[in-house]
Amino acid sequence: MIKIGIYGYGNLAKGVELAVNAADDMELVAIFTRRNPESIKTNSESVPVVSTEKVLEWTDKIDVMVICGGSATDLPKQTPHLAKYFNVVDSFDTHAKIPEHFANVDETAKASEKVAVISVGWDPGMFSVNRMYSSAILPSGKDYTFWGKGVSQGHSDAIRRIPGVVDAKQYTVPIDSALEDVRNGETPDLTVREKHLRECFVVAEEGADLEKIKKEIVTMPNYFADYDTTVHFITEEELKKNHSGIPHGGFVIRSGKTGKNGENQHIIEYSLIVDSNPEFTASVLAAYARAAYRLKGKGESGCMTVFDIAPKYLSEKDPAELIKTML
Repeated sequence: MIKIGIYGYGNLAKGVELAVNAADDMELVAIFTRRNPESIKTNSESVPVVSTEKVLEWTDKIDVMVICGGSATDLPKQTPHLAKYFNVVDSFDTHAKIPEHFANVDETAKASEKVAVISVGWDPGMFSVNRMYSSAILPSGKDYTFWGKGVSQGHSDAIRRIPGVVDAKQYTVPIDSALEDVRNGETPDLTVREKHLRECFVVAEEGADLEKIKKEIVTMPNYFADYDTTVHFITEEELKKNHSGIPHGGFVIRSGKTGKNGENQHIIEYSLIVDSNPEFTASVLAAYARAAYRLKGKGESGCMTVFDIAPKYLSEKDPAELIKTML
């Protein structure tokens, strides 16, 4: 059994807990929290909830630590630190900063001879793999990625960290006209602003400066500054009533040509419709935790992404069964 630890206990971690408990080859051995452990109620009664201050007492009891912090401020610190002591997997999703995060984690993981898999989920993650496959298959063409409509956990988390914000949900919304143009075989040059808009529903503290919060949201680099962003201030009751779900989804489309003169048009489309963004992301994390464990067993170390890991390492099935049942 692969012994799994979960670092953090928010929505994503709760999804990891469900995914690990559903896997026949995994065992959840501990959940770590910055909060008072006694205040945490989990879905795994026999699994201890432990203060993050005691995490180093578990280095010989955990095969892979799944780190469930936010990308804005948690993971840039947590993943390099924990990779000193554990094989780790995270879901860092600030695309522009992935190279920097990779370099920081790689340095630590190589020094400690641990395996670290970063930026695991559906984008980055599953969508990244499909962009790579489709661009390799159709080198003469263009990639397009559309997200939503759905809740972005990373963007929602970034808003919640703004002083004066109690809670928030952010929806990423594809622009229909751009999506249809690409599906019809057109290859327009689209900016991020022309592909998506962002809609934010924010609960602010009583007396907070709403204009200041709004300005901080719409000008936030890597999250909102490059998009048309709408901010709605609502009550906590409205947020719970109308925005309690965490759906998401999206499309990766490659439009390409083959033939002597590029006369044949091809479109590759990969899509996801996700009822629960954190639970789906968590399921991907669990699969890559299995891969991290197997790669460590082969003597691998250092930081990796979904590009580095062969699909066979993700599955509970052995290679012979995969060949027999899935090829």
